Amino acid sequence: MLKEKMAESALTQEAIADAIGVSRCTFYRKMKRKGNTFTVEEMNKIMKMIPLTKEEAARIFFAR
Repeated sequence: MLKEKMAESALTQEAIADAIGVSRCTFYRKMKRKGNTFTVEEMNKIMKMIPLTKEEAARIFFAR
């Protein structure tokens, strides 16, 4: 779901990785783990870049 939201916002993995202060490779690995390895600070930064509802954020970052 994060990839879809990124596409809707015309954001690349590299742009978000830069904004949250990680390498593109690290960002990709975190995405592959369904979001559950992002820090709270990283989640907040991503949510500022990509407009997400609370429900969308919960599904992205707390999926199991």
